[in-house]
Amino acid sequence: MRKFNALFDAIDSFLRTPATVTATGSHIRDCVDMKRIMITVMIALCPALFFGWWNVGYQHFTVVGGMGCVISFWPCFWYGFLKWLPLVIVTYVSGLAVEVLFAQWRGHEVAEGFFVTGFIIPMIMPPDVPLWIVAVATAFAVLFGKEVFGGTGYNFLNPALLARAFVFFAYPSVISGDKVWVSGGNDAVTGATPLGLVMNGHAEALPSTWELFVGTIPGCIGETCKIAILIGAIILIFTQVADWRIMLSVLVGGYVTAFLCHVSGLCPVPGYRQILMGGFLFGAVFMATDPVTAAHTRVGKYIFGLLVGILAIIIRVLNKGYPEGMMLAILLMNIFAPLIDYCVVQANIRRREKRFSQLKTNGQ
Repeated sequence: MRKFNALFDAIDSFLRTPATVTATGSHIRDCVDMKRIMITVMIALCPALFFGWWNVGYQHFTVVGGMGCVISFWPCFWYGFLKWLPLVIVTYVSGLAVEVLFAQWRGHEVAEGFFVTGFIIPMIMPPDVPLWIVAVATAFAVLFGKEVFGGTGYNFLNPALLARAFVFFAYPSVISGDKVWVSGGNDAVTGATPLGLVMNGHAEALPSTWELFVGTIPGCIGETCKIAILIGAIILIFTQVADWRIMLSVLVGGYVTAFLCHVSGLCPVPGYRQILMGGFLFGAVFMATDPVTAAHTRVGKYIFGLLVGILAIIIRVLNKGYPEGMMLAILLMNIFAPLIDYCVVQANIRRREKRFSQLKTNGQ
């Protein structure tokens, strides 16, 4: 059974607290480990997920029965849950299969990082996306986005976003267009997202600001309700699992860019509504703050977040073929995050050398 040690260890670590402790040397003991961090992130995602279950059902029954039909809570909630359940099962099976195979091959333990990745992937997919596409995208993201670089902690791209990017570029018809965002929708009623309406020149048909904030609009399972996302942000900031500097700088960069685009006439949508549309807020809270793929220096985090927000809005406004720019903006800045940290560190070194030279000169 030793050859399946990685699999048994992964199950044991998930169900119980690992018994492995350091035996030699001086160490700082802390109750916070990767498992607890991953659980905290999953708890922070739950408000958005629970609302997403209800909203998937709400959008479905609205299309099927019409705007005037009476829609109760529990049928909507149950319908959305049944749409999400196969997605999350397929995601964990396909992703963990790759993780376990590489752990066995390397003789390492299975890291807990994929538990959050597997939780997020179904939340950023349309409700009716084919399961086999989700399986292929997840396996691709884990294999080429993480394992080939050494596993959890060594990847430079966010695996969940890489899975979505794979689906978008390999199978665009299942993740773009009016019909994919409402489960079981018919051809008579479209389910265009707010970003889709803006891209097609129908900004006047946008939902109200309150609807954008509450999230009763077509979209991915976990990205529509901004109230739930903000609750998750509070949990992550309070527990210090995610850095508020990145969240704040993403919002500032995105809002300023959207405001300038609106004032200059490039976009008919005001800046604050751009922030409430699409996956901007979800990406700012749960994606850009990934501690592995984001910048690590304090100044670098501000630069990283600002550039993510700026690029996301620029892609939305200037690229008419791709209404949602958050995914590409974060992935692009994941690539440049090490360079940002390097420049910040080198700038600090130069300042210290200059200060040391001045002190040495004054001392002479």
